[in-house]
Formats: sequence, C-alpha cells, structure tokens
Amino acid sequence: MLDTKDFTFFESQSNFDFKGFVLKIFSYWKWFVLSLIIAFLIAYNVNIRKEKVYGMESLIVVKDENNPFFTSNTSLVFNWGGVSDKVQTVITTLKSRSHNEIVVDKLEYYIQYQTKGKYFYQDAYGNIPFYVKIDKNKGQLAFVPIKIKFISATQYELSVDFNEFASRTLIHYVDNSRSTLGAEETLFTKRFKIDEEVDLPFLHLKLHLHSSANDYLNKEFYLKFEDFNTTVARYKSIDVAADSRAQSVISLQLTGSNKNRLVEYLNTTVDLLRKNQLNSKNLFATNTINFIDSTLHVMEDQIKEAENELKDFRKGKNVFELEAGGELLTQKISEYDVQKDETVRKIRYLDNLKSYLDKSIDFSNLPAPTVANIEDPNIVNNVSRLIELSKQRAELNYAVKSGKMFSEFDVEMEAIKKVLLENISSSKSALMIDLNIVNKNISQAESEVSRLPEQQQEHLKISRKYNLKDNIYSTFLEKRSEAEIVKAANISDIDFIDPAKDVGGGLRGPKTSINYILAFILGLLIPLLIIFVIVLLDNNINAVDDIQKLTKIPVIGVIGKKNTETNLSVFDKPKSPLAESFRAIRSSLQFLYKKQKEDGAKILMLTSSVSGEGKTFCSINLATVFALSEKKTIIVGLDLRKPRIYGDFNLDNMVGVVNYLIGQKPLAEVIQKTHIPFLDILSSGPIPPNPAELLMGESMKEMIEELKQQYDYIILDTPPVGLVSDALELAHYCDATLYVTRQGFTKKGMLSVVNEKHKRGELHNISILFNGFQNKAKYGYGYGYGYGYGYGVYGEGYHDEVTEVKGWRRLLKRKKNN
Repeated sequence: MLDTKDFTFFESQSNFDFKGFVLKIFSYWKWFVLSLIIAFLIAYNVNIRKEKVYGMESLIVVKDENNPFFTSNTSLVFNWGGVSDKVQTVITTLKSRSHNEIVVDKLEYYIQYQTKGKYFYQDAYGNIPFYVKIDKNKGQLAFVPIKIKFISATQYELSVDFNEFASRTLIHYVDNSRSTLGAEETLFTKRFKIDEEVDLPFLHLKLHLHSSANDYLNKEFYLKFEDFNTTVARYKSIDVAADSRAQSVISLQLTGSNKNRLVEYLNTTVDLLRKNQLNSKNLFATNTINFIDSTLHVMEDQIKEAENELKDFRKGKNVFELEAGGELLTQKISEYDVQKDETVRKIRYLDNLKSYLDKSIDFSNLPAPTVANIEDPNIVNNVSRLIELSKQRAELNYAVKSGKMFSEFDVEMEAIKKVLLENISSSKSALMIDLNIVNKNISQAESEVSRLPEQQQEHLKISRKYNLKDNIYSTFLEKRSEAEIVKAANISDIDFIDPAKDVGGGLRGPKTSINYILAFILGLLIPLLIIFVIVLLDNNINAVDDIQKLTKIPVIGVIGKKNTETNLSVFDKPKSPLAESFRAIRSSLQFLYKKQKEDGAKILMLTSSVSGEGKTFCSINLATVFALSEKKTIIVGLDLRKPRIYGDFNLDNMVGVVNYLIGQKPLAEVIQKTHIPFLDILSSGPIPPNPAELLMGESMKEMIEELKQQYDYIILDTPPVGLVSDALELAHYCDATLYVTRQGFTKKGMLSVVNEKHKRGELHNISILFNGFQNKAKYGYGYGYGYGYGYGVYGEGYHDEVTEVKGWRRLLKRKKNN
C-alpha cells in the first residue's frame, strides 16, 4: 500500500516533453510533405508570374579639364568649383526631376512597346519592328493596351478592346494635361497603312517600320501610353553614387524589365548632362559673344558714318597738306581717345553691373567683365561664382523642394553681391581718377590743335572720330575671336569610363531561389507550429510519462488497443500481445496479493474517471485470464446506472445484482454461466431508482461474503469514480483497486480526482492501468515501457500475428461484413 504522506500532487508540473514532441512531429510526416508540396507550388507559381528584373550600370568620371587657350586675359570659362563640388552637382542633377523629365521626353519612354505573355504584358522595347511618332498636342488613349497586328508588309490592323479596359483617359503630352474620351466605344478595329497618319478621337500618331524589321507578319504587338510624371518618377529612382575609393568616379545603376531601355537611358542621361555642363562651361564666352555681336551691329553704322564724313571732307583737298605738321599730334590724341573710351567702357560696365545686381535675381546672363577689359580678379571671380550659383539654383528649382537648400543659395549669393558691390565701388573710384587724368591730357592736346590752321583742325577732328570708332571695333572683334577660340576649345568635365552596354547577364530578379527557400522554411514551419499548438493544447494522457508526472500512484500495466470486434480479446486471441499484457497484470496482482498475505477469495475493483475509458473491457479480460488459469472467477456488474457487461457474453440483463439486493431473488438465481470455463457473470439487473442506497445496504455485504465462499476471484465492474460516488462505497470490500485510464482520452486533470480520494484514504491499494495504448509516435510514446510485454518471441510464433488491414482492403472488408 502506498503511504499517503509521501504522496505529492504533480498537477502543476509543466515540464515540456521534448522527446515526445519530436516523436509527435515524425508521426505527422504526411503533414510536412503536403505542406512542402503546397509551399513549393505557390513559390513556383509566384516565380513564373513575376517579370524578370535586370540591372545595368555605367561609370563616369568628373575631371578638371583646363582650356589650353585660357589665359589671364581671357577669363571666359564658367567655373563649376572644385572636383568634389562638381561630383555632388553631377549626382544631384542626375537624380533631379527636371533632368529626368528632359531625358524621358527626349526618349519618349512614356510610350510602352509590349508583347503579350502568358501571365503579363512584356516590355519588348528594342525588339519591336516598328516605332511611332505621336502628335503631342493631341490626346492619346492612356493606360489601355492598343493591339497592332501586321496584315501585310504595308498594312496593319489597330484594335482596342474598351470592354476589357475601362479607362477612357486621354493624355496631351505637350503639357501633360488630361481629358476624357466622350464616345462610348466597345471594340474598335481599323486597318491603316504603314507611315499613314492615324487621326482618331483617342489616338494621333504615325507608325513607321525600322529599317531592320523582319519576320513580323501576322504577329501581335501592343502600344500603351503611360503617365509622364509616373514614368519620370520611375527613372528618377536611378542609383547614383560616388566611388568610395575614387571620389571623382560616379557609378550609375538602373533596374528594370528591359535591358535595351536601361542601356539607352543610362547613356542618354549622361550625354545630356555632358552637353548641359559644356554649355554651362561656355556660358561666359556665349554671353560675351552675344554682347559683342549686339555692340558690333550698332558700331558698324557708326563707323560707316564716320568713314563717309572723312571721305567727304578730303574730297578735292590735298590730303598731305591737311596731315602735314599734325601727324604726331593726331597719334597722341588718338591714343588718349582710346584710353578714355576704355576707361569709360569699364565705368559703364561697372554701373550696369551694379544696377543689375540691385534689380535682378537671375544672374546667369551676365557678360564676362573682360568684355570691358576689366581684369580685376576679385570682380572676375565673384561674377563667375554668382553666375554659377544662379544657374545651379535654376536647375534645382524643379528637382528640390527643400526651402532650406534654396535659402542657403540665397544667403551665399547675397554675400557675394555685397562683396562685389564693394569691389565695384573701389574699382570705379580708381577708374574715375584715371578718367580725369586722360581728360586732362586730351585738353592739353586739344589746346595744341587749336594753333593749327582751321582746315587741319577740322580734318584732325573728323580723323580722330573715325580712328576711335575703328579702334573700338577692332578691339571688340579681337575679344569676340578670343571668346570663340575659348568656346571651341572647351571640353566637358564629364566623361565615360564604361558606357552602359548589354553584354549578357545582369539578371537581378526575381530571386527564385529565395522564394523556394522561403517556401521550404514555411512548409516546415507552418505544420510545426500547428503541431506545437496541438501539443500545447493537448490535455490528454498520451504516455505513461504523463501519468508519472501527475501522480505517484504506480502503473500496474499497459494494455494495447483492442484488436477484436468484441470485448473478449483474451478469449478470442489468447496468444496475442494484448492477451499477454493482461496476463502480466494478473501476475502483478498475484504478487500484490502475496505481499498483503491475505488468503481466500480476492476482490478486485475496476473504476475510472469517466465513461469510455475501457473499464468494462479491462474487467472482462482480466476475469478471463484468471478463469483461463482455472480459477473460479466471477464478474460483478455494479454499474447500476449504465449496465453493459452482459452483452459480450450474449446474456440478458433481466435479473442481476439489483434483484438480489432488494430480496427478490437468491444469489444462485441471478448468477449466469458464460461459455468461458470457470467464468461466471453477475450482471447489474434492472436499473433501480436508488443505486447508491442499494450498494450501501447490508444486502451488499451479505452478497460479497457469499461470493467469497464460492469464487477465487471476484471482479467488481464499478461506475466511474469521477462521476458518481458508488465506487467509493465499495472500496472497503476490495483487496485491490485498478484505476483505468485510456491513451488519448483520459484528461490529465482527471487524475486530480483519484489523487484527492487517495489522499483522503477513500481508495486504497490502488494502481493505475493504462489502456488503449498504441505504439505510435503521434502520442509521444515511441518505444514502450515494458509493461505487459516480454512473454515469448515473435520469431518462434508464440504470439498470434496481427496484421492491420488498411486502405482499400479495409473498405472491402467492411463491405463484405455488411
């Protein structure tokens, strides 16, 4: 007997059975196979429905390309700043919206050329035999595939299915405005000649064939017009970054579904940037040439007028007499006039520059100071920097929305303006002094001229006017020539290292291997989580370990799953492993009885927590093994509320325990013989209204005493102890009690009932019988514990071989039995 003071209540123990969990995982291998198949099928379908993504790359370098014709006297080169400044400017420009708008508009990438694949429309740019030229002023049908099918070498069919695509939006690419198509078209189809103008309410274009077009007859292609801004935003995501090891080297990377587009876009965006940068670099020279051209145009008339006046004066006169005695004086005055004109032009340029700085905010069109022979480095450099900042600010106006960046530009430009205004003031003061000196020299020379004869004075005056105009004209021509040379000699600071080129490869996605890896992981993880939840929520007793964790009541034996149609498993198959397990329990009980040193009849009570745990099955087969050992055995059905024990013996329940207890029948008349030798049965009889009271009466005691006189073993099949108290009323009659549990059926919490009753001494000499055991991993009990096993060797044929019929054979067997 187990000492109750050593009893420990283990219901709160929750150690995770890792071994059992692993074994349970293996038992659900079909789940994993099915889950992996489904996951891989999903991954495969996702992969084949994804459009391939390619990546193209180009490398450019930003250098300081000095003009070989640049000198201190030809300060006509626009300065972008140092290399680091240029690199940042290039990166910002390449990613700017304004620059990408120009590139997209030039390449017309908002026009999609497609072919229809199995799962999606494929971008076929570069592999299409034709191209279209659209009228940007008129609306084009947007977002709808327009089918082009070539009927012959000179004719094609254009069709649009308005039923499939509901969009009726028209885009006018001249200003990116939109309108709506008014006509309610359904399916439009019409044939056109190649190079013929298409003028429809929703389409305005001309279709031309490429010179290399071939093998296109009876093939279908598709046009689709996309939103301009959406297209720009897609290409604006170009990845531009400076090389960490060489800051002047810039890498451009672009991804997309069509390699031809990527290559063309990368090379075009750099070419346009190079052109713009060279134009900016030539800005000084261009402004200077434009200024000089406008000045020369005015001076040409003035020179002709002065030349005609000089000719008219000399007509009919002796030129040598007119020039005699005044050659040196004429030369001196002409030099003074040139000095004065140069000084006046400098002052006038400074005045105009000051006025421009005060009134204007765009300084990109300022002419170079050298146009007026101003060589002050402070003025030249500050004007250059001001033009640079003004142009950068204008270029970033569309690309950057940050007010902070614009404020930084404005602050720097304002600071340069202040410095430049101070430079103008100091330079102008020095020029005014020079002008006063030149005017004084001219006055002295003119006083000498006044001593000459009147005709010589007049000739000198006209010649002086002509020489001044001619000298100024020659100076401007020289400056213009210098500007043209500088402009022609300039080269861009941006150059290709590696232009973009399709050399094969470049595939960036979809990452099919990653999808398959994810499918593999999810295919394992999902059933694993489901199994974990099942284990976590499983509150059934599935293994002997579960019992041992919850109670210290010993397990007397393990009974396998019933392998017969009736409950007479031991009698029907006496050599089966199931029969051997009952014999093992019989041996354990006999050992227990010997230990108690009790003689005479032995009374064994079987009970359980709830109905359905196999209590009656165990009672019948334990009684059978005792009877087969030629011990007089009787099964007493004391489950008066739900009698069941008689049916397996093909007996009735007309009379039984109840009839005896109420004094209606003597014991001999209620005991029934079975077809099993040495085994009798005393069924419960009619269901009484007061089962508990009958079991508590004196008649029950008399019945037990009388049975003990007639039988060696008395098996009491009692009601579940967890439902009613009947079994507790019978416990004091018993020498041993077997508490029946069933694998996968008995709840772990039910053991708390027997624990509590055992603690209070209501159940004594109690052992647990584990019923319905299947040696399967899904119960977390893969190898057994040896209970009820160890008799005989399978190879020697001691046991009956039991083969479980599965699959279609089981269905045929059921059909045959029916």
